[in-house]
Amino acid sequence: MDNSADENSTAKHKFILFVSGMSVKSGHAIENLRRICDKHLQGNYELDIIDISRDTEQAVAHQIVAIPTLIKTYPAPRRIIIGDLSDQEKVLKILNLSE
Repeated sequence: MDNSADENSTAKHKFILFVSGMSVKSGHAIENLRRICDKHLQGNYELDIIDISRDTEQAVAHQIVAIPTLIKTYPAPRRIIIGDLSDQEKVLKILNLSE
């Protein structure tokens, strides 16, 4: 029995992306993050997208001061990136996904 698939599936990367409505920057951040995750994590991630125009409590709870903001909550260390995530190399380095 091969356990390697089970090991990978239990430790998913977890992200929260804060956006505001469907602004151009928010749309780009969503597209860029999905592209990065699909390429480097092959579906081994969970992504929550929170629209602060609909859920202001979450923005306050996470102390969001700029949009879009990405928070990596797992695995540690916690990382925060502000912007549309267009600089893929920089995003990979900050999220510890670069090889």
